[in-house]
Amino acid sequence: MDDLQRIASAPGALNVGETPEGYDALVFADALRMRGGVGLFVCRDGSRAADFESACRFFAPDIETLVLPSWDCQPYDRVSPGPRLSASRASVLARLAARKPGDSAPLIVITTVNGALQRAAPRSVMSSAGFRARPGEVVEQETLRSYFSSNGYSRVSTVMEPGDFAIRGGVVDAFPPGAEEPVRLDFFGDSLESVRSFDPESQRSLKQLKEAAFNPVSEVFLSDETISRFRSGWLKAFGAATAGDTIYHSVSEGVRAAGVEHWLPQFHEKLETVFDYAGPDALIGLDALADDAMDERWTFIEDYYSARKNQPDGPKTGMLANTVYRPLPPDMLYVPPKELRERLSERDYRVFGAFADPGAHSVNLGARQGRIFTAERTAGSNVFDAAKDHISSLRQFGNRVVLASWTEGASDRLGSVLGDHGVTGIVPVSSYGELAKLPKTGIARAVFPLERGFQADGLAVISEQDILGDRLARPQKRRKSSDVIMQAGSLSVGDLVVHVDHGLGRYLGLKTLTVGDAPHDCLELEYSGGSKLFLPVENIELLSRYGAETEGIQLDRLGGAAWQ
Repeated sequence: MDDLQRIASAPGALNVGETPEGYDALVFADALRMRGGVGLFVCRDGSRAADFESACRFFAPDIETLVLPSWDCQPYDRVSPGPRLSASRASVLARLAARKPGDSAPLIVITTVNGALQRAAPRSVMSSAGFRARPGEVVEQETLRSYFSSNGYSRVSTVMEPGDFAIRGGVVDAFPPGAEEPVRLDFFGDSLESVRSFDPESQRSLKQLKEAAFNPVSEVFLSDETISRFRSGWLKAFGAATAGDTIYHSVSEGVRAAGVEHWLPQFHEKLETVFDYAGPDALIGLDALADDAMDERWTFIEDYYSARKNQPDGPKTGMLANTVYRPLPPDMLYVPPKELRERLSERDYRVFGAFADPGAHSVNLGARQGRIFTAERTAGSNVFDAAKDHISSLRQFGNRVVLASWTEGASDRLGSVLGDHGVTGIVPVSSYGELAKLPKTGIARAVFPLERGFQADGLAVISEQDILGDRLARPQKRRKSSDVIMQAGSLSVGDLVVHVDHGLGRYLGLKTLTVGDAPHDCLELEYSGGSKLFLPVENIELLSRYGAETEGIQLDRLGGAAWQ
């Protein structure tokens, strides 16, 4: 049995050594292609998951890849996960739940330690929560409205984001999670006449569709049955509700309150894990640091639980005045590391690491991390001449070379600069398959975000960061305009936010300022002493959410550095 066959089919645990980050995605994809079925890869954090996803899409574009995110709020927070993220998570869960038993088509699912520790709504619920409608069918608009409301969709005036819906007379617009574009349903009475996709920016219809397929955008469903189960579970866990139990009263009235997801166990008979969704025959992969990250995350969860349990009362003033927070025990919402490791021991799982593993239950593949040019940058030498010499050496030893960059523009610039320094014949490629068609000593450039390059048998990947360093290589992450709208809309007046340069401030709302004879939308932020900062909405990526607690919080001084 060769090494790849062993990785694909050996029962139980196996350590896969000498597989640097980036190369591990190639090996995992090749093993899954040989094995078939679902491959679940657990990364230590979100940044690592994004890099692993990029590597999978480059090395294995023929294999469908899904990313299962964890919530983007703190454990036991008073706010809900972001609507786009909730929709994405629910969409992936629904896809996995609907997968037929015995389906051998390879499917890569990427999640983080946070995502693996987080329990999920049961598969039976997610698989049956879909809704389909075809032209010519009779569909009551009230049935559609009820479906959207109970499954987490948000009613808006204009559909822009996944999870939005709007009803205007005989026209229903909705953006199903996981869909590339929103859909428009035209009715004549209760008869569905047509289904079309449309552009959320221009609102213009694009093409006719054979059907509209909707999935839930949340794991919390507000039906008569789930509301009744929630009320019974609340009574059993906490006793009779008081006036301060706003979550209880909101759900009882059929209202989806902010932060209700933190009581997810109360809405279902039981919760399941991502391993249940992947199935018993899935190939599980973990990066080398995932095990330590599990313990760190669990400690973090327990700290937040203790803080909530010891101080359940909300602030005395503001929107959360006189509210009570009643946290559920951590093991109801999250999977303890001990349980997670027990579940892993029942499955075929592989731990990938950059260094050799001498153990008996291990395979070492001989790849290593690539060269970095820190010494040349520090000494002030011409780093591109050094890169040219290194590339020449790699090719002399029979390696195809790939220059991996973060963006298409950066890739084009890097190829141009190296060309000016004598590196000729650089070919742009979009996938590993295109690279394999080049001569054995060919050189290519690709959009392939990677922090550190690697060298394997016949393949050398040099990352942009290897040559330029972190500060020059990494692009500043900017959100699309649709993301900006979503994020600004998710803030409420009075929310605390952290500015990357100015620290903790309070969001006061959106304000339109006239700049250069043109109106400009800005977020108004308040700092200590009443100082104000007006942040253009396109720069909202400079902000992060602090949380919903306001009691005893001291705002930072605008322009001060003490907060750092």
